[in-house]
Amino acid sequence: MSRAAAVRRVGLLVLAANVVLLVAKGGAWVATGSLAVGSEAANSLVDAGYATVVLGGLYLTTQPPDSDHPHGHERIEPFVALAIALAVFLTGSTVLWRSITAITAGNVTATDSPIAVVVLGGAAIGKFGLYRYCLAAGRTHDSPALTATALDNRNDVLTAGAALCGVLGARLGYPILDPVAAAIVSMGILYAGVEVVRDNLPYLVGGAPSEAFQARILRRALVHPDVEGAHDVIAHYVGPEIDVSLHIEVEGDRTLREAHAIESAVVESIRALDRVDDVFVHLDPKELDEWRADPDADRLVRPTGEPPDDNSDPSSNGSRQ
Repeated sequence: MSRAAAVRRVGLLVLAANVVLLVAKGGAWVATGSLAVGSEAANSLVDAGYATVVLGGLYLTTQPPDSDHPHGHERIEPFVALAIALAVFLTGSTVLWRSITAITAGNVTATDSPIAVVVLGGAAIGKFGLYRYCLAAGRTHDSPALTATALDNRNDVLTAGAALCGVLGARLGYPILDPVAAAIVSMGILYAGVEVVRDNLPYLVGGAPSEAFQARILRRALVHPDVEGAHDVIAHYVGPEIDVSLHIEVEGDRTLREAHAIESAVVESIRALDRVDDVFVHLDPKELDEWRADPDADRLVRPTGEPPDDNSDPSSNGSRQ
């Protein structure tokens, strides 16, 4: 199955599951009048709303390239993830406010109905399944939006669990456990929103991938037998994809065809890495004195634990080890 089809399928499943949970929790709330169940019904309403936004966003991101978007539409995904973060902040703030209000006013509605226990327990189990499924799909298809959705579903497990504890506590004669547990869990919800924003900011501001990934890029270039070194290696996110540019050092006696073959081989090798989109390679002939030291490149390719060689030839920086 293609990435586009798989991502859309996950989005549809999440939307359908949230609609089902909204109906179940709403019905249980009407039947019991429980504050815990009512808060969970509101949570599912928000979930269904942002699931619709996510599905629309995922539809756009999986459209093929066109004349207006020659690199495709994947760069929309981080914005979809931020929409999810907004929903997470809204949910967390709402739960916290309702909890504090209930605690200070002493207005806690408890229920002894088994319907609330069944619905909330089922919601927790269902949300855990969605969390595992979306997390695996997000990693498999390298989708920040699906990973953000997984985190939100994980938080929904906590909110459902807290509501369940509140209902059970009320049955045992401690109704205050409902708003207290909800207030504690709301902190976890808000923190998850922070995680989603933090994880997606590099995609929006052109951040660099990890140094381990940058080292993989550099080694792909240096492994070519005709590449003597590399410098000015730049890798940065453009949406969830990575653009790479670098200078490689070659002997100046190569023919134009040979130089072109070297460049093409390096480009294709780096482009084969996951998430790499465009690769720009500039060839520097030795005779033009454009081989130069690059401490960052040297550090990236130096084996772990090997100290820098202060007496080495500066032109060896970023060279093959």
